[in-house]
Amino acid sequence: MLVRWSAAIAATILLSSPVLMQGARAADKLTDPQIAHIAYTAGVIDINAAKQAQKKAKNKDVKAFADDMLRDHEAVNKQALALVKKLNVTPEDNDTSKALAKQASDKLAELDKLDGAAFDKAYVANEVAYHKTVNGALETQLIPSAGNAELKSLLQTGLKIFQGHQQHAEHVASELK
Repeated sequence: MLVRWSAAIAATILLSSPVLMQGARAADKLTDPQIAHIAYTAGVIDINAAKQAQKKAKNKDVKAFADDMLRDHEAVNKQALALVKKLNVTPEDNDTSKALAKQASDKLAELDKLDGAAFDKAYVANEVAYHKTVNGALETQLIPSAGNAELKSLLQTGLKIFQGHQQHAEHVASELK
C-alpha cells in the first residue's frame, strides 16, 4: 500500500509539466515536508482530473483509465497521509505546490470546454505528457532531494509504478486515432 503513495507523487503532477520542471530545477532546495506537500497536491490534482474524465469521457477505454487513476490516487493519498503521520512530518506549502494547483485549475477549465472525442483525446494526451514529466522529475529531482530513506524508497517504487501508468496512457492514446 505504501508503494502506491509514491505512484501518487508521480501521478499527481498530472497537469504540471512546466511548473514541475521549474520547481524541479530548484528541487535541491526542497525539504521533505515540501516534497510531501507537492506529492499530496499532485494527488488531489489527478483525482480531480480523473473525476472530470469520469463525467465527460465517452470512450470506454478512457473511462476505464480514469477509473484506474481515481482508484490509485485516492488510495495513494490515504497512504501518503499515513506516512506523513508516521514520520511526524507536516507537509509544507511552497511555490511549486501553489503553482501546480493554479495550473491544474486552468487545465481543468480548458478540458471542461471540450466534449466527446475531443475531450477524450485531450485528457489522454495530457495524461501522457504529465506522466513523462512526473517520471523525469522523480528520477532527477524529487528522489535525489528526499532526505528520509523511507520517503526516498517509496518515491523509487512509485517511479516504477508510474512508468506503468505512462505506458497505459500511451496505449489508450494510440487507440483513440
